[in-house]
Amino acid sequence: MSTRECSAQPPLLQAVDLKKHYPVKKGLFSQQQRVKALDGVSFTLERGKTLAVVGESGCGKSTLGRLLTLIETPTEGQLFWHGQDLLRHDPQAQKLRRQKIQIVFQNPYGSLNPRKKVGQILEEPLLINTALSAAERREKALAMMAKVGLKTEHYDRYPHMFSGGQRQRIAIARGLMLDPDVVIADEPVSALDVSVRAQVLNLMMDLQQEMGLSYVFISHDLSVVEHIADEVMVMYLGRCVEKGTKAQIFNHPRHPYTQALLSATPRLNPDDRRERIKLTGELPSPLNPPPGCAFSARCWRQFGPCTQLSPQLNAHDGQWIACFAVDQDTNDNKLA
Repeated sequence: MSTRECSAQPPLLQAVDLKKHYPVKKGLFSQQQRVKALDGVSFTLERGKTLAVVGESGCGKSTLGRLLTLIETPTEGQLFWHGQDLLRHDPQAQKLRRQKIQIVFQNPYGSLNPRKKVGQILEEPLLINTALSAAERREKALAMMAKVGLKTEHYDRYPHMFSGGQRQRIAIARGLMLDPDVVIADEPVSALDVSVRAQVLNLMMDLQQEMGLSYVFISHDLSVVEHIADEVMVMYLGRCVEKGTKAQIFNHPRHPYTQALLSATPRLNPDDRRERIKLTGELPSPLNPPPGCAFSARCWRQFGPCTQLSPQLNAHDGQWIACFAVDQDTNDNKLA
């Protein structure tokens, strides 16, 4: 295959301007308002890579995960797998969604049915989506259990008989039963003990290498993201404010919000520590966002246009940043 043909291939997963707005009515006679939980997010994901989505609680990370798996339908936007439209209302698109994009939820204590044994939990996706026999389903479930570090005797046990780390291994195994290309990992280690987190993260990375998986890794823990990500997308109030490779984001953050997030990340090595940037004020309400840049009220670099206009993502040396101050810095450097 020629280089031109390779470059012409569409990305594995592509999201274009995804939005999710929820109608909200406070009282019987009040006017209905809309919460813009996600307000235009775009990205591409290649096979075998991990895109980390980071930001404060309420920034739209988990909403994005639910849209990518079609647990919820986007208000606007497009979603493609290998160039095929996953939002089409037809059986083929639905089958693609179920098989190619799976999710691992945050809470392993709530995401597993307590009334079903591990074998039943793992075989359920196969029962619904494939024509495999009972013996074939059992064989595949046992093989997947071995991959995630569970023993054969665990097949007939209930979820309450396992630790949090083991339950998350079961949840990961369930997500991989249909051989997906993309796994949405929504805070997969935040509910686990610190001692278990590294084990689960290393397991996910081993499975990625072995099976060619791509991850959308949703997290608020930047130390975890630094361990697993290839690319990082920083979100604030439903929008992407900075996007780049892991090295770009962690070594040279440009957006003030990204700088503040990284300054709050604990570092063991004194040489890697950053001067702490303390943000004042609260995260604005998505029900009544401020005009202009949503971060402007908390930003130490805000000036004229920040309070009136909404910045767009612009390319700066390979990073995508939505910030008027960074745009101004770039223009000043060009003039100099």
